Amino acid sequence: MAAASTIPSDLPGIELVRAGLDDLHAGRDTASAAAVAMASRRLRAAGVAVPAVPSQSPPSHRLYALPEREDGRNAHSRYNAIVRRMVSFARALEHARRS
Repeated sequence: MAAASTIPSDLPGIELVRAGLDDLHAGRDTASAAAVAMASRRLRAAGVAVPAVPSQSPPSHRLYALPEREDGRNAHSRYNAIVRRMVSFARALEHARRS
């Protein structure tokens, strides 16, 4: 499995993934960590070493709850933007691995 440092740095969303991996390793509950945890199966299938972190709630619920605490009015938009960014990263990484 690839460490965060071996993931191509030109992929869209790399900053979200690197921050999320760092946060997961450090045990921080952040939107980036929740996004990476939510995409962990897909990321692992593409060769990214995502740590398994036990949680009481699904990562998608945490991802929605974190922005909601900061700005409830825009939580849905922020959630969707983060998910789109993660999907974009996963697609780009899968494409890069096939090439």
